[in-house]
Amino acid sequence: MSAPFAVRIAGVGVWSRELPGWDAARAWLEQSDAPLPPAGAARPAPSLLPPTERRRAPDSVLLAIEAAQQACAHASCDPATLPHVFASAYGDLAINDYLCATLVDSPNEVSPTKFHNSVHNAPAGYWAIATGCGRSSTALSAGADTFGAGLLEAALTAAAERTPTLLVAYDVAATGLLAQIIPCDAPFAVAFVLTPDVDAGDVGARAAVSDADVTPTPGRVAPRLTLAAAALAPGTNVLHASYARNPAARSLPLLAALARRRDSHLHLAAGPALALSLEISF
Repeated sequence: MSAPFAVRIAGVGVWSRELPGWDAARAWLEQSDAPLPPAGAARPAPSLLPPTERRRAPDSVLLAIEAAQQACAHASCDPATLPHVFASAYGDLAINDYLCATLVDSPNEVSPTKFHNSVHNAPAGYWAIATGCGRSSTALSAGADTFGAGLLEAALTAAAERTPTLLVAYDVAATGLLAQIIPCDAPFAVAFVLTPDVDAGDVGARAAVSDADVTPTPGRVAPRLTLAAAALAPGTNVLHASYARNPAARSLPLLAALARRRDSHLHLAAGPALALSLEISF
């Protein structure tokens, strides 16, 4: 087992059709067994992007930027100053489906814009341009374990570089033939601003939502809800249904702990042979 290292969670952002912000997500997660609210807008409209860019940008970009700008606003951080980690299990599935279908039927008609937006770091690129951020940028994927892998990367960056760091995890629903083989049927994005465990007066101490001790451990954690029963019971049925619909929603145990402001011990998968042990305290 590795030695634990400490970070603070200074800001949170969330977007889904039913939960279009952290306030809505927190209100839902605070209840023990509440049904999800009715679905709202089909996709977000992040104010960081000009209207023309919002119309052209794919859903993956809109989801990621919306959650990211929420988290930065919550933490009162300047987005241009933050190293950032963008984590997605599948990238933009709608564009991938389009590219596969077009290459089969009429390969000469592939849209250059859609091809440009198909690369895995497209949302991170849009974010860097929109915010004027020149800090380090990471785009990663780890399948079902993507949220845990992204959290580890961002937490290590915050702790090692002693600087606030942005984590964004997002995936969009599968479409077309890909929907038959990829178990992701709902868009979901989440973002956190993580800060080093610093002295009072720094941003991490001023704006902290919670403290977190992070311990990477060898071994495999099954991709399931593993939050302590006291924090989730009796409403696990609703959480499990949401949790299974999108890899980014593997963040729900952490979001539930933050919403309910309960000290919690969490286990998250971060890879085929790597897990994260999280001690959340308030």
